Amino acid sequence: MTEFRLLLDLAGEAALLLWGLHMVQSGVQKAFGSRLRHALGVALGGRVRAFAAGLGVTAVLQSSTATALMVGSFAASGAVALAPALAAMLGGNLGTALIVQLLSFDVAAVFPGLVLVGVLAFRRAKRARTRDLGRVSIGLGLMLLALHLMVASMAPVETSPTLRALLAALADQPLPNLLLAAAIAWAAHSSVAGVLFVASLAGSGVAAPGAAFAMVLGANLGSALNPLLEAGGDREDTARLRVPMGNLINRVLGAAIGLALLPQAVAWLQALDAAPARFVANAHLAFNLATGLLALPLLPGLARLLVRLLPDRTAADPGAPRYLDEAALRTPSVALANAAREVLRIADRVEAMLKASAEAFRAADRDAARAAGRLDDEVDRLHRAVHDYLSQIPRDALGEEEIRRLEEVQAFAIALEHAADVMERDLLRHAGKRLRRGAPLEEAGLQEIAELHGTLQEQLRLAIAVFMLEDAEAARALVRGKEGLRVAERDAARRLAAGEGDAAGLLLDAVRDLRRVGGHIALVAHPLLERRGELLPSRLATDTATDTALADGDFPPSG
Repeated sequence: MTEFRLLLDLAGEAALLLWGLHMVQSGVQKAFGSRLRHALGVALGGRVRAFAAGLGVTAVLQSSTATALMVGSFAASGAVALAPALAAMLGGNLGTALIVQLLSFDVAAVFPGLVLVGVLAFRRAKRARTRDLGRVSIGLGLMLLALHLMVASMAPVETSPTLRALLAALADQPLPNLLLAAAIAWAAHSSVAGVLFVASLAGSGVAAPGAAFAMVLGANLGSALNPLLEAGGDREDTARLRVPMGNLINRVLGAAIGLALLPQAVAWLQALDAAPARFVANAHLAFNLATGLLALPLLPGLARLLVRLLPDRTAADPGAPRYLDEAALRTPSVALANAAREVLRIADRVEAMLKASAEAFRAADRDAARAAGRLDDEVDRLHRAVHDYLSQIPRDALGEEEIRRLEEVQAFAIALEHAADVMERDLLRHAGKRLRRGAPLEEAGLQEIAELHGTLQEQLRLAIAVFMLEDAEAARALVRGKEGLRVAERDAARRLAAGEGDAAGLLLDAVRDLRRVGGHIALVAHPLLERRGELLPSRLATDTATDTALADGDFPPSG
């Protein structure tokens, strides 16, 4: 009964440790998730910078798994090269080692203050970010409390003959110790939790130094399995496995070297600091530091090997989503970035529809019209997939910025889908009229329609800049462009009123449909300009007459 009570206590304390870790991660992601991901993306330009960025983001999130999901989404989308992505993972592994270094000190007296400050901030603060930081403080306090309780619970183990006999049988067998710790770290989804558990075993005298070192190696291996298993949902898309597979290869090779040098490593670490908890923390730091230094120069070769072993997906269905990774739903900032990347694919389809529509008018080409219809089907499928994916992101896990971003992603997807519908149902129908009537449009009318198609393609590129970069100048240009489309529609209406016949009517129908397409595209600019105080309910804000400013081509200064 004593052994059962001990196992129950340890299981509850491990659960408390994991819950505290979850609170820290969710609080940081709500407060800074989008900014952390943006900072990581900017830094992934070279191996050294990527290594530092991975270290910093992991130290903040306290999870190399979360960092792996972020980095993996960048690499899978082709936004960054594979070698810097692998370097970021090496940095992330070192980041977890620094976390363990901090928690290995005797800071038990700190956890009541952390919990108290966190609860006060969470319950009384008016700003969402302050409440999220309060959640982080509570999580840190719970982690320290769990570690304190673990050490106390392990104290009676020395008096348990059964457990002592079991652990003594494994003491001189590094491989079983390694596999045991790997299973613990894999189940916990955290090398931090796994290594801290090993530290509690060593601190109570249950695990000898050699066994503890082997268990540290195992904890690093086990935590590297989680990103690989979570990225393996789509068997056809093996390219997304490159980053987690490369990280696992680096850790396997590092663990093999560590086992080969186990006696020498144990002697060196004991000479550095023989205190059991500090020994484990130093072993974790030494392993990740050595692995990083050894692997960093070899990453280009490893990247080439991974590309050869895990090639890009070929013959993919163009209407099937590529970036909506189900595993990333647990990390909202990554899931939102994946959805935004998929929306860019919708924008690519809309741009292709504009080109096909222009060709259908210019050459009266039935094949171009049919191609545009197929593209509209792809837009509809991607649109549904994006909204289904976004609906699975738990709203209570999102901060204010992430909720706003989710709404922006949804709104842009809807606007693009509506623009595609206008082209497929109305604009291409008018192109078909031209074909049936024997091309009643004159060359001047065809040229005007071609120019408007070109203008809308430029508008779509501006919309993407607003969507991805929050480019205020691009947003202003979008609103100006919408005004220009209104002018074109009025000119076409005047031609029809002047009695220019069927050609003028067909031109007006086409211009009106193009203006509707432009209106949907321009909607992406409105939230940004409203936040900047540059958009009134019906027109752009200005210190003077708006119509005069638009006529002169000027724009009012930023608010």
